[in-house]
Amino acid sequence: MKTITPDQIKAAAQALDVPVAALRAVMEVECRGSGFNADGTPVILFERHIFYRQLLSHGLNGLAQRAVKERPDLCNPVMGGYGPASSQHGRLAAATLYDRACALESASWGLGQVMGYHWKALGYPTLQHFINAMYRSESDQLDALCQFIRHNGLTDALRKGRWAQFASRYNGPAYRKNRYDDKLEEAFQRFGGGV
Repeated sequence: MKTITPDQIKAAAQALDVPVAALRAVMEVECRGSGFNADGTPVILFERHIFYRQLLSHGLNGLAQRAVKERPDLCNPVMGGYGPASSQHGRLAAATLYDRACALESASWGLGQVMGYHWKALGYPTLQHFINAMYRSESDQLDALCQFIRHNGLTDALRKGRWAQFASRYNGPAYRKNRYDDKLEEAFQRFGGGV
């Protein structure tokens, strides 16, 4: 079964020693609480600036420059240009024509919107193992989210409701622009976290 159950969320929160409402808040803010699109594909966001960075980090400078020239919507040193949610898998598919691994590493995946380039740090034996997990189930997506939280030392911030601290380390310094910390706190309250 692809859809996660409340018991699986509760077990994951207990394993992290964080409130269930806090874990649910992260999932809600990251992908509106669902890890899959209506067509059964995982929810993703393809990041053109990450694709540019990944190509460079893999020593593919010439390919990066060519991609910037040919498809600045897919490869660009400047973030943005995301387009609608419905276009994300198409953008990813187009980027794989330049370099499959770098493209897959340049999308955020599933319930936690975990970036593909974290696959190794999160204990997946290969990038493909990570991608397979993201397609398999929300439970597997939740595992990746929890591994990311553990690996980056975010359990304490999540446990104590230190939303700005969590947001800055989970989403980077631009979190304030999107009110990520406020959205987390609001979702936490909605899920009964303040009771």
